[in-house]
Amino acid sequence: MRIRSRWNVKGKERSLEELAGALAFIEWRIAGQALLNLENEGFQTDTQLQRLDVLEEICAFLIHVSDRLVHDTMNDEDRQRFIVALALKIADTWHDNRVDAEGPGNDFRQPFIDHLNARMADYAAFRFDNGEPGYAFKRYLGECVTNTMGDRDRKWISDQVMEIEVPEMLKTLKKGLKDLFDTGDRGSVGQAPDKASTQPS
Repeated sequence: MRIRSRWNVKGKERSLEELAGALAFIEWRIAGQALLNLENEGFQTDTQLQRLDVLEEICAFLIHVSDRLVHDTMNDEDRQRFIVALALKIADTWHDNRVDAEGPGNDFRQPFIDHLNARMADYAAFRFDNGEPGYAFKRYLGECVTNTMGDRDRKWISDQVMEIEVPEMLKTLKKGLKDLFDTGDRGSVGQAPDKASTQPS
């Protein structure tokens, strides 16, 4: 999929919150495209709430992968600030979409954050080497997505997620991250930070 991932005004340093806000938009687009791909393959979703459950799982995966990708490029304080801002921005989008589906009266941000925190802990146990999630990492996402969808062709959902959707999502996410940081004058994701700015983990 094509995304807009470069700042119009280059050479202007962007705050971590600005970068996180732009990445949140990209990740929501990535998740939406993955959901559309699953539906186009004939996998079953029946309601808008069910679709939002799928999006919630994919966004949790993308946020965690983002955390892994920036791990060696930021000190601990900046990394936490960036990921928290990213999570809160996506939680806002999630809330707005739940309100559209169910009507006003509830705040859906905290349930999203609670679910995200649980998934972040789950994914932390899986391998992530050379910028890529390991087999168990991808399989867990496949199982989580499968559990949110309908019964039609259910046994094939995990394979579709692992083999088709994850590689495409990672390709778009990595490009988006690199472009945002490069044109936002924050350095390149994937390059180690200067020793002076590194904190022990």
